[in-house]
Amino acid sequence: MTSTTDEALGYEQARDELIEVVRRLEAGGTTLEESLALWERGEELAKVCRRWLEGARERLDAALAEEEGAPQEE
Repeated sequence: MTSTTDEALGYEQARDELIEVVRRLEAGGTTLEESLALWERGEELAKVCRRWLEGARERLDAALAEEEGAPQEE
């Protein structure tokens, strides 16, 4: 389940927050409950990043398909 604030996150924001989540998990020193909350947040952020990247891929594919369908200029 994704919150509306996650929907508003840009790719770079989500990526930067995900990097921070991973850094905190790797550093350790958190309780099990905190670690689980961080992991869940990381999963949400990864989904946001994935959606942005899939959207970018679709736009790129559409642009390439349009370019291939356009008459060639010499």
